[in-house]
Amino acid sequence: MKTAAFASLIAGAAAFAPSKSSSRSSALQMSFENELGAQPPLGFFDPLGLVADGDQEKFDRLRGVEIKHGRICMLGVVGYLVNKAGIYLPGDISTDGTKFSDLGSGWDASFAVPVPGALQVLAFCGALELVGWKQAEGSFPGDFSASSFPVGWVGADDPETQEDYRAKELNQGRAAQMGMLALMVHDKLGNVDDLLPWLPSN
Repeated sequence: MKTAAFASLIAGAAAFAPSKSSSRSSALQMSFENELGAQPPLGFFDPLGLVADGDQEKFDRLRGVEIKHGRICMLGVVGYLVNKAGIYLPGDISTDGTKFSDLGSGWDASFAVPVPGALQVLAFCGALELVGWKQAEGSFPGDFSASSFPVGWVGADDPETQEDYRAKELNQGRAAQMGMLALMVHDKLGNVDDLLPWLPSN
């Protein structure tokens, strides 16, 4: 009887003990808490556990994707606002005589681009992706200094300033991704002019 009671006490204590797998997962995530971009108020934010296994290679790949999407969205937000203000590239976007200024802005412009013009954009982006931008071996994600055309720092000669620039780019890219999503939603709702009354309308 005493043996059975003792065994039940051990089993009860084990139920409240932290599992080894949980402790291991937490320890692995701790390895990324000091990475660039892990800052207050969220700190290291990985609610889906994408890098819970502590795989550095996977983390670097996802960070590179995050930076790339951020850069695209920063350009996208600026491009949206410029077109919304009625500013366009000169000339034609297609051989059928369609001008850049004929496209409008937002979703309407996306669907108004003629097929030859869309193919030009696709080819240009594909060329940048395949032969233009090149990740530097052994460097931080997003370092395209190995590209076939000059890419480098502007006004950041020391490592501390470079890290500060990288953190700012990462944060602004995250903000731009949210901003681009918001612009797409409100453009579809048709109330961008109400949200941005200061922006001249084309």
